[in-house]
Amino acid sequence: MSRDRIPVTNAIRVLREHGVAWTDHTYEYEERGGTAVSARELRVPEQVCVKTLIMEDDAKRPMIVLMHGDREVSTKNLARFLAVKSVAPCTPAVADRHSGYQVGGTSPFGTRRAMPVYMERTIAELPRIYVNGGRRGYLVGLAPADLIRVLSPVLVEVATEG
Repeated sequence: MSRDRIPVTNAIRVLREHGVAWTDHTYEYEERGGTAVSARELRVPEQVCVKTLIMEDDAKRPMIVLMHGDREVSTKNLARFLAVKSVAPCTPAVADRHSGYQVGGTSPFGTRRAMPVYMERTIAELPRIYVNGGRRGYLVGLAPADLIRVLSPVLVEVATEG
């Protein structure tokens, strides 16, 4: 994606609709590079690059999980919190269907399907975060308070070392 072409995605439409102030950050997407690549390209700590993960419980109910880029989700702890048997990441095809975005470009804003959102509690303590803006190679920077205001996530403590 060209650095001077800023996409207008469903995520951007939602941010505009809610009056959120954000900054645009494009970078050269690398397949399977994840937040390590985006943090390197934006020159920010990986901790502030927030992953948008589409997961599902044992009854195939989808959910969005927001996690620090340098951490993983303890699916056992999340399942325990939700009082379900198990939680697992969706396959890329299923995640794409639920979110309306392509894996690697999944934003928590403007998903095709309304899903509950769970966010690692310590993300709320950061001064600024970077989440996917709805395309591969495109992040938006914003205050965690704005994300919380728009998405009303349930705060959880399910992080493990990445």
